[in-house]
Amino acid sequence: MKKKPIYYSLILLLLLSFACNAPKRVMASKEFDSIDQKVDSVMQLMTLEEKIGQLNQYNGFWDVTGPAPKEGQAAKKYEDLKNGLVGSMLNVKGVKDVYALQKIAVEQTRLGIPLLFGFDVVHGYKTISPIPLAEAASWDLEAIKKSAAIAAEESAAVGINWTFAPMVDISRDARWGRSMEGAGEDPYLGSLIAIARIEGFQGDLSSNKSILACAKHFAGYGFAESGRDYNTVFVSDEILHNVILPPFKASVAAGVKTFMNSFNDLNGIPATGSAFLQRDLLKEDWKFDGFVVSDWGSINEMIPHGYAKDSKQAAEIAINAGSDMDMESYAYVAHLRTLVEEGKVAVAHIDDAARRILRTKFELGLFENPYKYCDEAYEKATVGKPDFHEGVLDMAKKSIVLLKNESHLLPLKKSGQKIALIGALANDKTSPLGSWRIAADDNTAVSVLEGMQKYPNNELLYAKGADVAVGRTQFMWETKINMTDTSGFAEAIETAKKADVVVMVLGEHGLQSGEGRSRADLGLPGVQQQLLEAVAEVNPNIVLVLTNGRPLAIPWAAENIPAIVEAWHLGTQSGNAIAQVLYGDYNPSGKLPMTFPRNIGQVPIYYNHKNTGRPVMNEPESVFWSHYIDEKNTPLYAFGHGLSYSKFEYTDLKLSSTTFSKNGSIQVSVTLKNNSNVPGKEVVQLYIRDLVGSYIRPVKELKGFELVSLAANETKTITFTIDESTLAFYTANNRWEAEEGEFTVFVGGSSDQNLTSNFQYTNN
Repeated sequence: MKKKPIYYSLILLLLLSFACNAPKRVMASKEFDSIDQKVDSVMQLMTLEEKIGQLNQYNGFWDVTGPAPKEGQAAKKYEDLKNGLVGSMLNVKGVKDVYALQKIAVEQTRLGIPLLFGFDVVHGYKTISPIPLAEAASWDLEAIKKSAAIAAEESAAVGINWTFAPMVDISRDARWGRSMEGAGEDPYLGSLIAIARIEGFQGDLSSNKSILACAKHFAGYGFAESGRDYNTVFVSDEILHNVILPPFKASVAAGVKTFMNSFNDLNGIPATGSAFLQRDLLKEDWKFDGFVVSDWGSINEMIPHGYAKDSKQAAEIAINAGSDMDMESYAYVAHLRTLVEEGKVAVAHIDDAARRILRTKFELGLFENPYKYCDEAYEKATVGKPDFHEGVLDMAKKSIVLLKNESHLLPLKKSGQKIALIGALANDKTSPLGSWRIAADDNTAVSVLEGMQKYPNNELLYAKGADVAVGRTQFMWETKINMTDTSGFAEAIETAKKADVVVMVLGEHGLQSGEGRSRADLGLPGVQQQLLEAVAEVNPNIVLVLTNGRPLAIPWAAENIPAIVEAWHLGTQSGNAIAQVLYGDYNPSGKLPMTFPRNIGQVPIYYNHKNTGRPVMNEPESVFWSHYIDEKNTPLYAFGHGLSYSKFEYTDLKLSSTTFSKNGSIQVSVTLKNNSNVPGKEVVQLYIRDLVGSYIRPVKELKGFELVSLAANETKTITFTIDESTLAFYTANNRWEAEEGEFTVFVGGSSDQNLTSNFQYTNN
């Protein structure tokens, strides 16, 4: 490595140098034992501009293995990179490109500080796992952790060392396209899944198989009004602390290294400019020692929000609020020095942000080995390896939810049946990859048709029926649905007439959910509903396989179709997973992490709602209670719902005591029996209700679950412990605590099918 001239500080007695590899030499020195000392040693070498540079993140901007750009924005970014004014890059992938950029940062800048390379590894890199909402339906934390670890290892092999995941936003509104990216509507389940995904991504950061995780979007994004992406959020303190914030707080406890703030405003203040969220709550109260990155351009988006008059003021607001790194607004690198000179930004705020970023780079081992993620042979041997495909297949099977199975239509017989497979999505090898799989190649998923063809002892007939067409540009996507074409109906109907059983694969294309894909209608897109009804007229023996990124409103299907399978967007091994479930080689055990509405008018709909003062009225003819005059209040399929080819029976709910006090606990036990000859797994769910509180409490809250395997006709006793922490919530006293009173406990296989009992808690 070519070194630049070395200048010695008289004050530090020749200890520190300005060599391009000085940070690496400082780290190796015995003089500095802790990471904080190493960070301080680097900070002492840095100019104000270089500190600001660490706060600057640029998108990949030119072919880094080709000639350097000579003009325009790309040339400006390139000069900033050479001058040490870039701390991170995003959307750069592949060892060759990552190495080229890291080499510039390490060998051509004055201090040689390595770069972070970020990428949206949301549910896989090349080998794609199910979308996060689907993974949440598994309720299998170890499987979810393994899925994230697979994504991390494959991403690390191509040079990426930071993912902008997991998204831990709680959402109750299926209209919101990014429902697919989270864990659903429940803060308890969402918190545990956040921990699992963080542990899977980050693993052992000294390894070259782990990457930094990022908890996003801080905060409230999942509560956007009307389910419309980027929209306003207005929530009470009670909802904020009891529903929205728990997964973020759990992420800090899990050791997540980075946070991302949100596009939305929260109660009138853009999250990117919220000192309450970023400085007071996250960094002060929760003691988060990582750094906060803005979402794409969200610093400058405070201008159209009407919160900043220009980019300079936006930079001032964001850095003072605690937003440490600027993703693609160019505001910090353009304005922070001037803002310091004008006295509008304290150097201490810039130092704090730079120190947090440098600490993370030390923790990742980049100062010691900046080319840690730059091994082309390892990249070639790792991407797409068979173990990854086995892992995502296992995750996909565990994510499938059996919603309905009348007359035991499922599992399908493995021989002697004529099966019609209908639907454009049944023969689609791109849609199953879902949204946020920007490194995956189109046409690389196993289709349902391919999966079912592996069971050759049945006659399989295929007809497309109706298109669900989507066009794609290089990075973003546009949806083009043919809403009226029914020209394929005749072939589908004739095919169905010939079959014993019809399998219809309908739903959303993988690119009809995700960021920027909010929907005002939650029915089957296009003419698919018409197709379903037309086929049902000639053959009612239908298995409806839904592939979608959000809950759908399918009341007609729920009433008229005998078997319904929620298969989401399951990733690379989608078709194999679906076929194995349909044929009974895998017994489904998934449970819904998000409520399915009967009608779009019910949305937002969620299980842990408040009771209201008029939940029902005694007079049967009265209209003066909380209800619709044209629809039921109840969901189509409740949170936690999911069937099995086994038959599970819950009996004998017992409490070890009907009272307990502070520092005590009670045990809740239930007997679970598999009343069938089919081995299976059941998610046993524990809910509580606080009957009277300083804030009105929900009618039910998930407080525990256990994934239990039972052999045919086997019985097990499942036990949960309830203590003070189980009952605690953010009270009207503005703190987390358990309040005295009476509680109801519920145990069962979903949020609406439970055994119940009561107990008392006192603070004595």
